Amino acid sequence: MNSIAQSFFFKTWTIDHIRSSFQSRNGETRMGDVLLGKQNETPKFVIIGIDECCGPLANNGRSGAQFAFPAFVKAFLNTQAHEAYPTSNVAILGEIIEGNQSSGDDLHQKVAELDSFLEQVLTENIQAGQIPIIVGGGHNNALALIRWSSKNKKTAVINLDAHADLRTTENRHSGNSFSTALEEGTLFHYSVLGLHEAYNNAFIRSQLKKDQVFHSYYESYLMGERVLSEDLLNVLRHFHTDTTVGLEIDMDAIAYMPSSALSPSGWSLDQVRTFVRQFKRDTKQIAYLNLTEAAPQNEQESMIVGKALSYLVRDFTR
Repeated sequence: MNSIAQSFFFKTWTIDHIRSSFQSRNGETRMGDVLLGKQNETPKFVIIGIDECCGPLANNGRSGAQFAFPAFVKAFLNTQAHEAYPTSNVAILGEIIEGNQSSGDDLHQKVAELDSFLEQVLTENIQAGQIPIIVGGGHNNALALIRWSSKNKKTAVINLDAHADLRTTENRHSGNSFSTALEEGTLFHYSVLGLHEAYNNAFIRSQLKKDQVFHSYYESYLMGERVLSEDLLNVLRHFHTDTTVGLEIDMDAIAYMPSSALSPSGWSLDQVRTFVRQFKRDTKQIAYLNLTEAAPQNEQESMIVGKALSYLVRDFTR
């Protein structure tokens, strides 16, 4: 399955893909072993990888987002399966892969092409009651998720992020998914928590004043003026049964995480894990999970990113 201009293709995962992505060990049952067995035909959680970095590059970001999903798979399939983790609820559907780049590529055009292609993949493969988990790629992919979700139900988004991604909408890139969704009316409400004051410009700050937007700054948590768990509960309290909520985790919100906008300041991985678990516990209707912007560029970074993403997926799917 290819995108309209052939810049991306979707590869459905088979048993051979799983078998080649992990190592069995005597006396252990790993997630790879489980997924090699008989699969639940309608798992609750459906993992889709996205191997692309055109979105971050179009937003002047760091390359490497195309390597996040392979790093995740290597870690996740080697984690332990046991009675405390509902393994039958999880499946890997496949991955969207960006074709070879050339110097003449129009990155903004490719991002728009991927918007349509990801929405098509979701529409054709995710059934009612299933929750997609997107791993890898840039934050540009949030727009397709919002468009897909809003076809069926009013959709709100909670985003844990150092950047609001509310930039101007002339050209598509990883920094304007939410401003585009608000502009076109597919996003009912947007909450972005933990913004870094130094990295959101005047235009973005003006967008944060919209009635449909709630925001908080990371510096407020540093000073004890806000509590993340309380902010999450206060946001969720405003959504009723007619609203489904997507969870966005930009990996650059985690301090020292290899990402397209790596920062020495931010949440710890354990704080984000707690946030994901709380969201899962307290959200009545979940639209999706998007784990985005991780950008490993060497073996050590791939190990860090792979394990971090694996922890977050297991926290969300338990």
